Amino acid sequence: MSKNVIFISDPKISLNILSMTDIEKLHTATLDVIESVGVRFPSSKALDVLEENGASVDRDLMIAKIPGTLVEEFLAKAPQTYTLAAIDPNLDLQLDGNHSYLGTDGCGVEIVDIDTNFKRRTTKQDLVDVSRVADYLEAIAFHWVAISAQDCLPVSRSLHELEAIWRVSNKHVQTESIVTEKEMNAAVQMATVMAGGEASLRERPILSIMQCTVSPLGHDKGSLEAAMIAARYGIPVGFMTMASAGSTGPITLAGNLVVGNAEVISALVLLQMISPGCPVFYAAAQTAVDLRTGAYTGGGPEDFLFGAATNLLADYYRVPLSMGAFATGAKEPDWQAAVDNSLSSFMAVSTLSDMLLGAGLLHGSRIFSYEMLLLDVEIWSILVNMFRGIQINEQTLALDVIRSVGPGGNYLGELHTRKFMKNRWIPSLMDRRSYEVWELKNDGACQWARDKAKKILSQSPSFVLDEYQNSELNNIIHSVEKLNS
Repeated sequence: MSKNVIFISDPKISLNILSMTDIEKLHTATLDVIESVGVRFPSSKALDVLEENGASVDRDLMIAKIPGTLVEEFLAKAPQTYTLAAIDPNLDLQLDGNHSYLGTDGCGVEIVDIDTNFKRRTTKQDLVDVSRVADYLEAIAFHWVAISAQDCLPVSRSLHELEAIWRVSNKHVQTESIVTEKEMNAAVQMATVMAGGEASLRERPILSIMQCTVSPLGHDKGSLEAAMIAARYGIPVGFMTMASAGSTGPITLAGNLVVGNAEVISALVLLQMISPGCPVFYAAAQTAVDLRTGAYTGGGPEDFLFGAATNLLADYYRVPLSMGAFATGAKEPDWQAAVDNSLSSFMAVSTLSDMLLGAGLLHGSRIFSYEMLLLDVEIWSILVNMFRGIQINEQTLALDVIRSVGPGGNYLGELHTRKFMKNRWIPSLMDRRSYEVWELKNDGACQWARDKAKKILSQSPSFVLDEYQNSELNNIIHSVEKLNS
């Protein structure tokens, strides 16, 4: 198959749910929180950097209060645009505020087995297989480590996950699983092998790192220190807030946005203090607590509004956004999953989020489903065609052919139809058969999606790691395991 990436660029549909006045109010409130309430940084290394650059630090509580002027000063140092490089330069992703790319999501701990259709725990081989399918699909522009390699040692699991993807794909890789300095140093070594040297990695970062904040208003020690290392090597780093309205954030949507925003930008400021101009991105997957159970919802109107609003905030700070958009709370690929993933992705693309995550996951990012992955790709293909809008020019107005066919005619045989028919969307999983055929066949989208995934897995991978790289990656992983044995 051809190796391309299907993405959304220069969309003809846009959505503005917040005015500039609204955004500035959110920003001002966020600065107030960071300066007067503070954010917890449970790392002496992070606190040292913050204090050296003018923050007020409470070492006992490990809380830093950063003056608003400093926040704005250091945020302004972040690059507005940069490239998420791929091993194959043709698959590079330009983060320039005018493209939306779809990726998988992570890190699921269960998978619906493609052969038995039963749910079970995930393995490294599962990740290899999922990555092969994602590599084949042009709609998947980059890999977020989709599932956890639970049959690997915890100390090196994140590294095995990187190796599993690089073994079969030359697309960009992003991971949230690296949460210690040791893992990050080893991941840098692995990425250096894949990029062809440290200078090449800095110029073309084939790896990016996602870290999660600890809501409300906190960070994780290992994640902070891993991110600090990545920043020094020029590896793009993002921090994701998952503040949940009513539990780890205020019940109001605006208040929850303030808490999440304070978490994210305080971390980005830290990285700019360490390495001014290092590539960073904003990340968010905010939701609202289920008021009946207290559980994470993974879908609903609040999620969709958060998705659009956080992109407007990221645009305000002139940094790219990675948005959780497809990881539905549904337990299977059903109507709930379709509603969640269609509306969340529509809202995110309407505000031109740079990276959309979640393809293939169910039950709030816990369960991977091949069927869901293919169905999400179908949703993405609809969005790609919708956001192209309607082109108005002399040829598309079609006056000549309208005159030629006239009243009561038919356009099927016209040259104009043959010329432009390739622009019309053709579904691969939507069922447009007659009722009689549908009733007779007794199959549908989920079966077709599963069959397509099986067909992809029956073929040879389009990319195979060479022997030198394979040996070097495994040596790095084994060295980490040996140090901790």
